[in-house]
Amino acid sequence: MSHGIQLRAVPYDHPDAVKLNDQVQLEYQARYGGEGDDTYLDPTMFTPPRGLYLLAYDAQGAPVASGSWRAMDLNDEGYSDGDAELKRMYVIPEARGLGLARRMLAELEADALAAGRTRMVLETGDQQPEAIALYLSSGYAMCPKFGYYRHYDSSRCMSKPLHRPS
Repeated sequence: MSHGIQLRAVPYDHPDAVKLNDQVQLEYQARYGGEGDDTYLDPTMFTPPRGLYLLAYDAQGAPVASGSWRAMDLNDEGYSDGDAELKRMYVIPEARGLGLARRMLAELEADALAAGRTRMVLETGDQQPEAIALYLSSGYAMCPKFGYYRHYDSSRCMSKPLHRPS
């Protein structure tokens, strides 16, 4: 169900993206304590064809959800060649339950596949059971830890091969 929602590609540093990123950081602080997600992200990481930053806007033009991916390749943080890393998936509380996260996820997977990426990877945490349930129900499986939080006990890493629909 679309609920008048439109997905739009925007730069990572777009004012609406910054607004939602600030909100997700507050949610991370509430769930985990501390300062939020310290992963280094640069706006250029989400510039096509090496990434994409999407916002969902409601019928009134307000941003209600975000999601993105960035290209990652083999490095000492545990990534593999061809990886697309999912970042900043977030739906504001008032828009949860409308299927926006699942819609955003499908769009990001399709875009990463079209850009030549072969696997989508993500890191979430044990205090985000809704996210873990979404990813498991979308074909993701637990995988060896990677990235900035790979040494944290609360970190949960997941992956999914990207394939063209048959």
